[in-house]
Amino acid sequence: MRRLIYFVLAFLVWVLASWPFVDGQVDLQVIVAGVIASALAALLFHDILPKEHHVFVSPIRVFWMLAYIPVFFYYVIRANFDVVYRALHPAMPIKPGIVKIKTNLKTDSAITALANSITLTPGTLTVDLTDDGYLYVHWINVKSDDVEQATQAISTRFEWFLAKIFE
Repeated sequence: MRRLIYFVLAFLVWVLASWPFVDGQVDLQVIVAGVIASALAALLFHDILPKEHHVFVSPIRVFWMLAYIPVFFYYVIRANFDVVYRALHPAMPIKPGIVKIKTNLKTDSAITALANSITLTPGTLTVDLTDDGYLYVHWINVKSDDVEQATQAISTRFEWFLAKIFE
């Protein structure tokens, strides 16, 4: 079942990326290449893809995933302006350091998505993850060494959505 779901997802991405519909006709070569590539990806990589495949078949989870995308981009753009401000400021007001944050997420996919969301946000970089639910994050401007306050500032805005999507 998991392979089928990943095949369908890979094929949808292929079709959207290559868009074989030109002038009212379908480019059969692109479709066949997509089927072959998607089948190979599903067969070869299903073990390393998330075990929580139910995420992709639940309309409610898909809704929350689509709702998460603009929220994530908002925080990425906001962080970009913050980093540019710090880089261009004559005094360069930074206080870099590594902080420990606590996550309440339980599934591997959710924790991975949180770590990636933090890393993709400029000014932060996830450097380590422990088995007991802590992430170590390099932060360009450490505002607090306290775990609760650092968690609130860095990950809480993402966790709520990721819990709805993955758990």
